[in-house]
Amino acid sequence: MKFINSFSPYIDRRMLRIFLLGLMSGFPWVLIGSALTLWLKENDLSRTTIGWAGLIFGVYAINFLWAPLIDRLHLPFLSKKIGHRKSWIILMQSFIFICLLLWSFLDPNENLWLIVAIGLGIAISSATQDITIDALRIEQIGENEKDLLAAGAAISVVGWWTGYKIGGLISLVSADYLQKNGFENYWQISFLILSLIILTCSFLLLLVPEKNSIDKKQLQNLADEKLLAKIGVKNKVTKLLAWFYGTTVSPLISFFKKNSLKVGLAILGFVFLFKIGEAFLGRMSVVFYKEIGFSKTDIALYSKGIGWLTTITFTLLGGLFAVRMGLVKAMFVSGIFMAATNILFSILAWIGDSTIFFAFTVLIDDLAAAFATVAFVGFISALVDRTYTATQYALLASIGTAGRTLFASSSGMMVDWLNGNWIIFFIITALMVIPSLICLFFIKTKLKLNE
Repeated sequence: MKFINSFSPYIDRRMLRIFLLGLMSGFPWVLIGSALTLWLKENDLSRTTIGWAGLIFGVYAINFLWAPLIDRLHLPFLSKKIGHRKSWIILMQSFIFICLLLWSFLDPNENLWLIVAIGLGIAISSATQDITIDALRIEQIGENEKDLLAAGAAISVVGWWTGYKIGGLISLVSADYLQKNGFENYWQISFLILSLIILTCSFLLLLVPEKNSIDKKQLQNLADEKLLAKIGVKNKVTKLLAWFYGTTVSPLISFFKKNSLKVGLAILGFVFLFKIGEAFLGRMSVVFYKEIGFSKTDIALYSKGIGWLTTITFTLLGGLFAVRMGLVKAMFVSGIFMAATNILFSILAWIGDSTIFFAFTVLIDDLAAAFATVAFVGFISALVDRTYTATQYALLASIGTAGRTLFASSSGMMVDWLNGNWIIFFIITALMVIPSLICLFFIKTKLKLNE
């Protein structure tokens, strides 16, 4: 009975809203990840070229630079009609929709750089909407509802993986079906199908309530007034300076004041390093599957379809374990587990195209990734100050993304440097988590989390 009651936070109706927000955040990753990767691979582009094309993910690493503006600037008309957070999300969804339409007219052999540029446009729009998606998700839960905060982190991850896995399943299966039925532009048609998901999610978002941001505005304005009082002069110039300071500097001061400069920098170091190994593996996984003999349908079924079901299950269970063992301990356990599962890919590379071992490897990897992700999201969610929700979460999330994208873009070059030795490549990715866990070990007793 006690175990069943542990699931009660997941029944809260706010979890459906958080699930939708997570789905909208994860879906664009499959567009510029799996779909774009296979599209380029099937047009005979090299692993190195595909790897460097992944640099477009780098915008997720710097979205904290414009997060303060997104947090405080209101869009004319839209913000009043549907809310500050939702207006920004709808605008970015519209840009992603337009980018998919543009992709449907292009050929990679003739328009490679234009396709990558449009992919960059999708990444910028997605990274920008993530600023407000994460803020809206955190603000759905009260600051003192610790069980719901952890459950919300788990549901958000479930939504993210649903958007990523189901989006990948639809794109790969549709592309494979269209290719087998003689359509030469099978990827372009698939992008039109995927654009319908954007429209559906945007409509459902309008049903999500948004809390009044008056309290947050008052706290931010109060901080501005305090700064003006210190300056001693109140005019248009000093008001602008106070607003700029409150928008860009205050969130950072708040973060380091809460944690101290030394611990704050160590937190940023840990967040930066934690998922680098997973990102190296993920960036090349689809290329690896293709090279050892699996079809698009095999990849869709085992990596996306079955992977989606296992990820949901393990994420929900992972959320419960993260609450029970504490977020810091969960980070250690998930980091070690995540690294260990990378070794399975080395074994798969040695065995070859065994569908049974492929399914087993994907299942275990999804278990590790789900637990690591929900612990990671809960960890950084517990670090933010609610006065600067969007800015601080974007800072932490984007620094984590920086490690994953900036380094992982060289993953294809590493495989080429290893002469296609996937076994050694996956062993190296398993060792990449060690520096982050060392960093966390030295600050584990000094962290101030809102658990």
